[in-house]
Amino acid sequence: MEVSDLSIDRDELVELTLALCNIESPAGQEAEVGHFIYDWMDREGFAPKRIGMFPDRFNVLGKLPGTGDGYSLILNSHMDTGRSKADVWSIRKPASLINHGAWVEDGTLFGEGVVNDKGPMAAFLMAAKAIKTAGVALRGDLLLSAVPGEIGYEAVDEFQSPAYLSKEVGARYLIQHGGVADFALVAEGTDFRYSGIEAGKAFFKITIFGDCQYYTPFTPSAEASPSHPNAIVRAGILLPALQAWACAYEGRYRYSCKDGTIEPKAVIGAIRGGNPYHVTRTSELCSIYVDCRLTPESDPLELRRELRDVLADCSLPGDVELFLYRRSYASGDNQVLLEGLSAAHAAALGGPLELAAPVYSSMWRDVLIFNEMGIPSITYGPPRSFHKQALTIDDLDRAAAVYAQTAIEVCSKEKPHKRPTGGDRDASSTHLPHHFP
Repeated sequence: MEVSDLSIDRDELVELTLALCNIESPAGQEAEVGHFIYDWMDREGFAPKRIGMFPDRFNVLGKLPGTGDGYSLILNSHMDTGRSKADVWSIRKPASLINHGAWVEDGTLFGEGVVNDKGPMAAFLMAAKAIKTAGVALRGDLLLSAVPGEIGYEAVDEFQSPAYLSKEVGARYLIQHGGVADFALVAEGTDFRYSGIEAGKAFFKITIFGDCQYYTPFTPSAEASPSHPNAIVRAGILLPALQAWACAYEGRYRYSCKDGTIEPKAVIGAIRGGNPYHVTRTSELCSIYVDCRLTPESDPLELRRELRDVLADCSLPGDVELFLYRRSYASGDNQVLLEGLSAAHAAALGGPLELAAPVYSSMWRDVLIFNEMGIPSITYGPPRSFHKQALTIDDLDRAAAVYAQTAIEVCSKEKPHKRPTGGDRDASSTHLPHHFP
């Protein structure tokens, strides 16, 4: 069946997107929208399950069963959004409507949740509904998954579990508890191109040590130098050196493969030092938090050594702590999925399917978790405007059409039986643990 034979209700697609996006779900607070998705899947006959490490942070998994002899596909999006009203130290207007709701204006949907990632979620939910309504007989199962914990809050210092867990409660937990298919299509914005690889990440906490506290009237000269007793002043010396290192890091570690190119960035994401309610004394500690994106060849311990060298080159006492490591994985054999997506893309948009720009392979998407678990996966979705937080209804409609046809293409193919081959295994497989490069 061609996608043109399916009926995807455009108005219902917009209505579902707005309903999803007007339920606030910043990372750690996904329960309300999770219940909404569960109820929607239940009404539409997808027999959903709540699969959660915690009662208020659960995955939702629905299924359109196949006859059992074809390839299965899981469509995936995340429920959590990236901006909270509590983000008063990182967003100038944290309560702005664009961060917490959604609306339609001149054929365009606006809202942070629309582009990341409930718009694409609504698109594949409506695609699955169209397949079911049309009575398409699939050979393999079509799974529908909505997960928490993708945005990337990570436990550190006093910010601990369960609210600050991410992948552990989301896609990884889902897969470990039954959300398994032959292939995964992660529905996120890629400008209607595809990526089969994503960057991993390593988070570092660089703590600069100061001298014993000085009361303001007794503080020595305010000139910035490594000998100044205030750790916050010393941190100001380190920042430009870190920026120079980050710029060189991106070029040195660029990585390309058949499924995309990773241009790993390193960004200073936070800084802490002193007590804002007690600024009459210098601080003995100041910490800088750095996000380093990784390729499959990256060694986080080598990066830690490089950062220690940056600290030493500035003649600053301190410590570098690696507090998060999530490795990058390539897709593996995604040929069946890629062929299905290519055919669906051509049918809905015309022209060949192309690789996504490196920026889309250099961020975190849950395609990485599926690849890690040995489920070949691809990220594909409509254009997304990071600054305007906008997605046109036309593009959302096109995405739904591609998701529907991809599901039909993949789940209508017979899956050959695989027999154990025995003998020696190649221990260098990307899906087996190994020493860092």
